[in-house]
Amino acid sequence: MLKIMSATKPISRLSVVTESGNDKEQRMYRDIYDAIMDHRLPARTKLTEQSLSQIYDMARHGVRKVLGQLAHDGLVDLEPNRGAFIASPGEKEAQDMFELRQSLEQLALEKVLQHAAPEAIRQLRHMVERERQAYEQGDRPLWIRLSADFHIELARLSGNDLLVELLRRLVSRTTLLISSQEVPATRPCSFDEHLRVVEALEKKDKKTVLSEMAQHLHQCACRTPKNVGKGFDLKAALKPRKIQK
Repeated sequence: MLKIMSATKPISRLSVVTESGNDKEQRMYRDIYDAIMDHRLPARTKLTEQSLSQIYDMARHGVRKVLGQLAHDGLVDLEPNRGAFIASPGEKEAQDMFELRQSLEQLALEKVLQHAAPEAIRQLRHMVERERQAYEQGDRPLWIRLSADFHIELARLSGNDLLVELLRRLVSRTTLLISSQEVPATRPCSFDEHLRVVEALEKKDKKTVLSEMAQHLHQCACRTPKNVGKGFDLKAALKPRKIQK
C-alpha cells in the first residue's frame, strides 16, 4: 500500500491510499487532512464533488475515490443522498472511541514490551523529537499528523495487523475530534506524554508504561469539540498555510 506523502513532509502512518492513487489524489487527501487539523475546514463542512473536481482539476471518479478513503479513515462522513461532510463525532461516540482506544492501546503496549527490539524503541524516541520540532516550528498539521502516527507506530510494533487497522481509524477520528478544540497554550496530544511512555518502554517498566498511556489518553479524552460556524471559501481553506521560520 502506498502511503500519503509529499516531497517536503514525511510519510504518515495515519492514512493510506491504493497503489493506483495518483499525485493529484494524494495531494487532495493531504490538503483536506491538513485543512481539517489546521481549523480551515470546520466540522460538518460539505465537500462537494463539483468544487473539489474544479479545485484539483480531477475527474469526479477520482474525487469520489479520495472522499471514500477519507471516510474509511474516519475523517469524512458519507451520507446517502446528501454527500460528504467533515466528520463531527458526537459525545457518545467520542466516549466509546476513547474507551476502546484505552483497551486496544494497552494491549498493543503489552505486545510491544514483549517483542519490540531496542532499535524500534529508539525510533519511537526519534518520532517524539520530530513532534516537538514540528510544534516549535508552528507546523500544526504536521505536528498533529506525527502525534497520531506515534500511536499507529506503537500498534504496528505489536505485530498485530488487525490491531493496526482498528487503531488507525480510531486514532484518525479522535484526532479530528480533539484537534477541533483550539485553545491557546494547549496541545491536542502531548509529545511530553509520549516521551514518558517511550522512557518507560526503554526501561521495560510495564506498570509505568501502561499507567502513562492510560493517563495520556484520559487527558486527550477530556477535550471536547467546540461548535464551529459555517461560511468559508473551500478553495482558500485548502490552500496550505505558511509556516513560521
